[in-house]
Amino acid sequence: MKIEKFINGMKNLGIKNYIGVPDSTLKPLCDYLNNSENQVNHMVPVNEGAAVALAAGRYVGNKELSCVYMQNSGIGNAINPIASLINEKVYDIPMLFVIGYRGEPKTKDEPQHVFQGEITLPLLQLLGINYSVISNEITDHTFSSILESAKISLNNNKQYAIVVKKNTFINGNHFIFQNGFHLNREAAIKTIISSMNKNDLIVTTTGKISREAYEQSNSLYGDHNQLFLTVGSMGHASMIALGIAQTNPNRRVYCIDGDGAALMHMGSMNYIANQKCENLVHIVLNNNAHESVGGMPTDCPLTEYANLAATLGYKNCLHITSLKDLRTALQQTNFFSGSTFIEVKVSIESRSDLGRPSESAVMNKITFMRYIKGDE
Repeated sequence: MKIEKFINGMKNLGIKNYIGVPDSTLKPLCDYLNNSENQVNHMVPVNEGAAVALAAGRYVGNKELSCVYMQNSGIGNAINPIASLINEKVYDIPMLFVIGYRGEPKTKDEPQHVFQGEITLPLLQLLGINYSVISNEITDHTFSSILESAKISLNNNKQYAIVVKKNTFINGNHFIFQNGFHLNREAAIKTIISSMNKNDLIVTTTGKISREAYEQSNSLYGDHNQLFLTVGSMGHASMIALGIAQTNPNRRVYCIDGDGAALMHMGSMNYIANQKCENLVHIVLNNNAHESVGGMPTDCPLTEYANLAATLGYKNCLHITSLKDLRTALQQTNFFSGSTFIEVKVSIESRSDLGRPSESAVMNKITFMRYIKGDE
């Protein structure tokens, strides 16, 4: 389906706003929304729950209907405001959801999507949200029927979801975002990994950061035993790292985070800073984008994470724009006392041949835990 046809259908439903978190399955939609020439009211909050709340506010403030888009993994973030804010037993607010269908049953996908794919449609049923699933085989007649069903739900202050399979949408006008930063992210990751010693541990966030760390560690050391690769649960790598650091006080633990992930659950930064965990080094690779799902901007380009971390209570906060300064900063961490935060400004780019971990997530966990115990 051409994305323009889908957008026209949304207009016919009375949709005024598009609010959501980028998703690779919905990249043609995200590309369309980010092209300013299309003149749509588009907002990218920090997580899916915030998107639902913002859409609710737009409705209460001016009776505006919104399309809230997300990957199906984001349903978890959205459940609370769906159940306790917009449901008919609470504030009774209509809303249209467009959900990228990762981990669709009987299709191959990454491990973090498999279970989420199995429970996506049952979750919508449990939440009382009527839905339709669309694919690249959708006909004009079927789409018209879906729009009619959605209209009935919205007119009755209900929610409706359109679950979108891979390769459903077509958009010939790709959106390309550049941030003006010059430091290559994978080069920064290589520098971080090469600076650690055998006693150190690394936790990496969801997406390309984990994939690049995996390949760089294998290239440098022939293994990745010191790495815990957080392949799912976007935004929670820093709290995983805190737990590991607290239970291993004699080891330096590095968390390699992304700016989109840090934004998604930013309260964790405040909590970590107040725990005064001296062996945790929290590194945010900031490219002002959700690159792993298509390079869409985060809509928070003015955020200076190192300054924010200092305000939240991290004791040692550094702002990095070059590999030379990054090497110096990593050397300094050996002499710091108190919590440490490093923001690294990186460009938006990745290798076309970037691989994925060959082991399962469970095997990564087992190998990592054995390494901590000294069995590897």
